[in-house]
Amino acid sequence: MSEQQPAVTQATLVKKAAPKSDYKPADVSPQRRVQRSFAVRLWSIRHSRLLEWFYSRFADAFLLLHPLWKGLGYGRVEAPIKFVEKRVKGFMFDCRMCGQCILSSTGMSCPMNCPKQLRNGPCGGVRANGNCEVEPNMPCVWVKAWEGSQNMVNSDKILTVQKPVDQSLRETSAWLRVTAQAAAAREAAAAPKTGAAA
Repeated sequence: MSEQQPAVTQATLVKKAAPKSDYKPADVSPQRRVQRSFAVRLWSIRHSRLLEWFYSRFADAFLLLHPLWKGLGYGRVEAPIKFVEKRVKGFMFDCRMCGQCILSSTGMSCPMNCPKQLRNGPCGGVRANGNCEVEPNMPCVWVKAWEGSQNMVNSDKILTVQKPVDQSLRETSAWLRVTAQAAAAREAAAAPKTGAAA
């Protein structure tokens, strides 16, 4: 009986074909990214229900502060809020600051960690062990998203079809954007209806 050879992936072929050099780019290696924050990212997915509860309270608190954000000016407070948001979400979820956070819909697994940045489910290249086609040592972001979403109260939110990423919102605060949108919706609901038939 002959031994079965391991499958050769596109990533392996590209790596073999790359010119050999002592230069290694800093902080862009997929393996370095996995080693740096993979454990925390998996912890966040395992504790998605707790984080869903916390995020709900956090969003309510941010909405209560809407008059303050509006008074100071959303543009003025964005830099310090974004600084905190980037560090907290970067540590917890390996956030890419797309500005359109959907963690509450994806089991606290950030879809921007997918090498293909797929926003509506896995590609056809998920390995039999549930790992990524492009980064073989990394569990598929969407496999983990499904697992995390099943722990959450609003588990069916993962079925919501997401819009493509709006690149103009990259590096902006999702916290402030969601707060401003929620405040506008609340104000619109509270406004008296005009033009109703007498």
